[in-house]
Amino acid sequence: MGQSPEPHTHAPEDPGYDHDHTLHAAEPVPLPGDPSLRQLGMQAKDLRRGVHRGVPADLALFTAHHPRGTQLAASDEGRRKVTLRDAQLAIARRYGFEGWQALAQSVGRVRVEERDMHRWFGVEFNNEVWDMIHSGVTPESPQSDRDLVLYGAYASARHWHECGTVANAARAEHLIARAALAVGLPDVALRHARSCVALVEGHASEMADWDGVFAREALARALAATGRVEAAREQRETALRLAGEVVDPEDRTICEAELSRPPWFGID
Repeated sequence: MGQSPEPHTHAPEDPGYDHDHTLHAAEPVPLPGDPSLRQLGMQAKDLRRGVHRGVPADLALFTAHHPRGTQLAASDEGRRKVTLRDAQLAIARRYGFEGWQALAQSVGRVRVEERDMHRWFGVEFNNEVWDMIHSGVTPESPQSDRDLVLYGAYASARHWHECGTVANAARAEHLIARAALAVGLPDVALRHARSCVALVEGHASEMADWDGVFAREALARALAATGRVEAAREQRETALRLAGEVVDPEDRTICEAELSRPPWFGID
């Protein structure tokens, strides 16, 4: 961390395109004690919001650490084009890393080892994706933001595959289904929603009582988004019924709150 590599670039199709190797003069600062990827993610979101609004402190940070920061910050149009990935790059470089993935891997190594690392990344990616879904990412959001949501959901599932239970696998399928719906991929969502239901029904004894609620909720949304209206309404009714049967009041409230959230693609 903190050493500047020789400058070079990646083609857009290269997996390394998510970071930047250009040299910059801004002095990196140390990571905070006990760093959390979720907290760092919130810093990136706040930075993007501040750049969009023209907040002087955020513009200064962005121009100091993003390789095209000065160019993007020079006009209202440029500031509006700043994506979450741009903000993540600036935050990562602020702390002396080439890019967001390098920062995330370093934070993970500091906090956990071996098998626990998979669990840590599974949780962190899960939380990041839900934050973005609930923040309102849509099929009209910038492509880079949509990619973060979908890739994050698959990354979470991959890590849970290494260390989790069948319940974790079902919840990961649910997350992918919701992420795919958020970015406008209803057919992908339907496939993963059906996988979620199959896991929940096939391993009922290993599930929490609320897993069935979310499995049916995701399936209902995906069916509605693909035009299967009657089947979608049936699944939504099943989800509502199962939510009423959740034993713990707090869990039941969470289920009901999620069922009240849009979008329902015309069946609400």
